[in-house]
Amino acid sequence: MSHFSQIKTQIRNLDSLKDALTELGVDWKPGPREVRGYRGQTHPAEVSIEQENGYDIGFRWNGKEYELVADLQYWQQDLSVDGFLRQVTQRYAYQTVVKETARVGFQVSEQQKNEDGSIRLVVQRWSA
Repeated sequence: MSHFSQIKTQIRNLDSLKDALTELGVDWKPGPREVRGYRGQTHPAEVSIEQENGYDIGFRWNGKEYELVADLQYWQQDLSVDGFLRQVTQRYAYQTVVKETARVGFQVSEQQKNEDGSIRLVVQRWSA
């Protein structure tokens, strides 16, 4: 019986996911790699995060989104699973907005982190 849990996300862009993890200071490895779990079980993932206890966290493509894959019994992060995913999702959204607006000619002119943890971005585009 597998001990791996798959947690759905709204993450669909691998590059923005990698940039978000890097920005958060997470030491991740590119895949495809096998994420290690209970009794030597493994699960394929496109991004893996090794933990000191020998059990990994991964993000794997399920055909629609990158879901978090881990044996939650051996979760060894500073934040809870929900807290970790909230941080990753926020940085992912930030990365996605900045990349997509830059792609269509905008640049960030102002950003402000609010007390509630949200980020306010102002983007602009100069036209000739």
